[in-house]
Amino acid sequence: MKIALIREGKIPADKRVAFTPEQILELHRVYPQLEVVVEHSDVRSFEDIEYMSRGITVTDDIEDCDVFMGIKEVPIVQLKDKKTYVFFSHTIKKQPYNRALLQAIIKKQIKLIDYEVIKNSQGERVVAFGRWAGIVGAYNGLWTYGKKSGLYEIKRAYDCYDREELDKELRKVQLPPIKIVVTGTGRVGKGVVEVLKTAGVKQVDSHDFLNAYFEESVFTVLSSSHYNRRKTDGGFDRSEFYHEPEKYESHFLKYAEVSDILMAAAYWDNRAPRLFSPEDINSDDFNISVIADITCDIHGSVPTTIRASKVLDPVYDIDREHFEELPPFGKQTSISVMAIDNLPTELPRDASKDFGEQLMKHFIPELMKPRSEMIEKATIAKEGDLTLEFIYLKEFVAENSQGNEKH
Repeated sequence: MKIALIREGKIPADKRVAFTPEQILELHRVYPQLEVVVEHSDVRSFEDIEYMSRGITVTDDIEDCDVFMGIKEVPIVQLKDKKTYVFFSHTIKKQPYNRALLQAIIKKQIKLIDYEVIKNSQGERVVAFGRWAGIVGAYNGLWTYGKKSGLYEIKRAYDCYDREELDKELRKVQLPPIKIVVTGTGRVGKGVVEVLKTAGVKQVDSHDFLNAYFEESVFTVLSSSHYNRRKTDGGFDRSEFYHEPEKYESHFLKYAEVSDILMAAAYWDNRAPRLFSPEDINSDDFNISVIADITCDIHGSVPTTIRASKVLDPVYDIDREHFEELPPFGKQTSISVMAIDNLPTELPRDASKDFGEQLMKHFIPELMKPRSEMIEKATIAKEGDLTLEFIYLKEFVAENSQGNEKH
């Protein structure tokens, strides 16, 4: 089998890669029948010379490769007929901006494997960048608070060479006795916690967070049961909430009254209640002034996320009274929103290394098997049609392509 690490074609180009040079050497050692080549790239965080110096082939000619592995969506013009592609396609939720991409994949009889649906027998994702989204998102949240308050200055995450340098910057953070509320206990939330602890913020339980006074900065981590309740009786049943979230309402506002920063890291189902309403932010009781929406669901769980922001333009403000977008830090009373939709690319070397380790542990052994149930269930399309797992996308694919590709 011959795998190509393809050049990222989406604009702006992502700096991440599926495997580092050292990981490719390890793959060649463990699987002598496997060859990995690297397509030439000027933007990848691991430069061509880092691969070439280890004897790894870097080339522009990848026509003879069997499997093409990237990170972000591959532009339609770069797709090669009847090949196997592995990348984050952002199609499984019927994203309209990628309808044309999925249509082209089917037309070109491409086999598409999506990282997002590579899961173990328990249905858990086994390859993801979530932790790094949490790490960079929390760092950016603290950077935003420093800018808004004028209390400290730290580098942007993308100016840090690696996690080690990012951690050094975090030790410069000098927070007053503020309260930071974190939603989400999964990979993303755990990444947030790593950063807050490195910055010297103390973790407390939700009860003390709401009721106690602290002489230092503190944070609490909320699961869905902390801020959602059944409409009929105020109760919470985890299974019911995940299957019928429309039966629930939010009671997050009690946390908004005492918090200065919100770091949103919880998965959101669009049937579930939003954390708060646009009208809520105009209340004198709504104390949050900085929101790091790491989940970045547009008009989703965090209503102030009216659009995604970009790495080079990371923050916009929302006016509390009129719910209109303002320039970042334009008004002290407005809410500053950081909602970058591709956070891990700000620490691409560390994120790539971690992702490659996951692939080596969970994906490559399955790929080398004659048949893999895990890979079959993660295959969206093959031989010119949707697979059975993703037949629910049939109408979506049949519709005329609308909207532009999301950048």
